[in-house]
Amino acid sequence: MDLNHKRVGSGKPLLLIHGLAGSRNSFDTIIDELATRREVIAIDLPGFGETPPLPGEATIPAYADAVTSFLAAHELTGVDVVGSSLGARLALELARRGVVGKVVALDPGGFWGGGAQRFFSISVGLSIRLVNLLRPLLPLLTGNPVTRTLLLPQFSARPWALSRETVLPELRGFTAPSTRSAFRFLAKGPQQEGAPAGAIAAPMLLVWGRRDFVTPAGQAGLAQERFPDAEVEIIDHCGHFPHWDQPARTVDLILDHTA
Repeated sequence: MDLNHKRVGSGKPLLLIHGLAGSRNSFDTIIDELATRREVIAIDLPGFGETPPLPGEATIPAYADAVTSFLAAHELTGVDVVGSSLGARLALELARRGVVGKVVALDPGGFWGGGAQRFFSISVGLSIRLVNLLRPLLPLLTGNPVTRTLLLPQFSARPWALSRETVLPELRGFTAPSTRSAFRFLAKGPQQEGAPAGAIAAPMLLVWGRRDFVTPAGQAGLAQERFPDAEVEIIDHCGHFPHWDQPARTVDLILDHTA
């Protein structure tokens, strides 16, 4: 299966992988700035954006297979990669498999401690149901900073400051064909496997927003235990999507880490 994607800019290639309910457009807040230094390839994962769903369940191993095939077909094996949320977990899995280069993982999932996975299941599950109920009203609700803030406190530290053009496509993605299947894997499936020290040659950077209420920054310690060679960066005044809340800081981290 090929993956719908867009390529912009010039320079050393950089792959962008969106999160649950996202698409290749999820990084529109930073892609133009990244493209001044890199050739950026932003993909739609199967069942999101304009890529058809996988024939089976939407799981991290299945997505890793699909992205690995895409990279081979486009002569991109070994590319540096930036992932967000589900895409960040997928980027780490691709690093474990040795098919990508440097990794920047923005608020990755899969590092559950205590009741964190159950909290994720309940809170994000309620968000999916709410957005589906409100779908006809989303253009109106996302155009108002007050209602936008009421919709997004779990995901953004500054929802009122975001544009409707940023928020609306992401919320509409909660009705994408693979959203529920991918959510089931994240909410009920296994935790993310790690890699022992020295097993992954390329540098990895794990980034968390300090006010992330989806995959809280407290999970960074467990993530670094599983990937002991990784660096960790916590961004203040930032929620689950650093590229939304702190785009300039996120661009600097990405370009510095993958230079």
